Amino acid sequence: MYGPHPGIAKEIFTYLLIMKTKKTIVLGASPKSYRYSYLAVNALTAKGHEVIAVGRKPGAIGKTPILTEIGEVPDVDTITLYLNAENQKPYYEKILALHPKRIIFNPGAENQELAALAEANQIEPAEACTLVLLSTGMY
Repeated sequence: MYGPHPGIAKEIFTYLLIMKTKKTIVLGASPKSYRYSYLAVNALTAKGHEVIAVGRKPGAIGKTPILTEIGEVPDVDTITLYLNAENQKPYYEKILALHPKRIIFNPGAENQELAALAEANQIEPAEACTLVLLSTGMY
């Protein structure tokens, strides 16, 4: 047999998979299956990312519970927003305190004020679609 030992290949694959996963908070999560936040939670989970779903009402998306508050979450890579600019305001302080690497402003969630605050705190703001980023391998 040529090539690496199957056990070693599996270990390398597992390591690479873990290194590519990004702890993500989905803010504006909804248990309604027609909502984009619902689709995003499922897509992120399917790609192996750790997801914390936060919404107005408790519930669940698959096995992912929907929390009603953002708790203390260490090592957040991404916060992806599914709230309009006005509904984001109560979360500014918590979002900035978590100091994620980036904030994704999905369509309808664009917010120049929060984007400027993010940049001032060395957080990358991105006007993008989480679902498109995932489907194109750009997440």
